[in-house]
Amino acid sequence: MKRISKVKVLPEYRLELEFDDGVSGRVDLSEFVGKGVFAVWRDPLVFEQVRIGSSGELCWGEQIDLCPDALYLKVTGKKPEDIFPALRNQATHA
Repeated sequence: MKRISKVKVLPEYRLELEFDDGVSGRVDLSEFVGKGVFAVWRDPLVFEQVRIGSSGELCWGEQIDLCPDALYLKVTGKKPEDIFPALRNQATHA
């Protein structure tokens, strides 16, 4: 599991992230603003209150947390099986 070690808020609902393996990059979360639990992000000040949780995830209060693995895939453009090799060996069922 990847862990986020640094986060920096950028304009327009973007974040610059650094992971525990040294990989860094930017993610654009603007597509989520106003949808479901992300409705609170309509206020940019709420979005800016992001913090890193105890498991290396991103958190906004107690309502929102984002998986560091999913964000890692978004930053790197990799597929799940690229960071979880065991997924390559799983049988596909019809």
